[in-house]
Amino acid sequence: MYQQMIFVNLPVSDLDASKKFFTGLGYSINPQFSDDNAASVVISDTIVAMLLTKPFYATFTDKEIADATKSSEVLIALSAESREKVDELVDRALSLGGTSTGKTQDLGFMYGRSFDDLDGHTWEVVWMDPSAIES
Repeated sequence: MYQQMIFVNLPVSDLDASKKFFTGLGYSINPQFSDDNAASVVISDTIVAMLLTKPFYATFTDKEIADATKSSEVLIALSAESREKVDELVDRALSLGGTSTGKTQDLGFMYGRSFDDLDGHTWEVVWMDPSAIES
């Protein structure tokens, strides 16, 4: 059965530093779709973050590239299998040079935290109690 995928394309200032950051989070780089201008970060079987140098990213758009450290361009939300996994991923991101952003959201049935990566892109990591989804 066909599974639709998502490819999130993000401009980065330092491709090598960004690759180190995301592999430090436990993700892998797919060398088949990576070169000196881009890195294909495999987040899951259906989610890929394409890290593109800013000059290469500019070849895909006529729009000005947003400075994600100064304005919000996108909020990327990832699910986690538990509250502990939310904390584990966000804490690891912070230890690798990411910055904490927003407040911890603890609604009992849902728990989330956020971080900005090295270029200011905001990543939200969220766990939701499966029993809350079923009801």
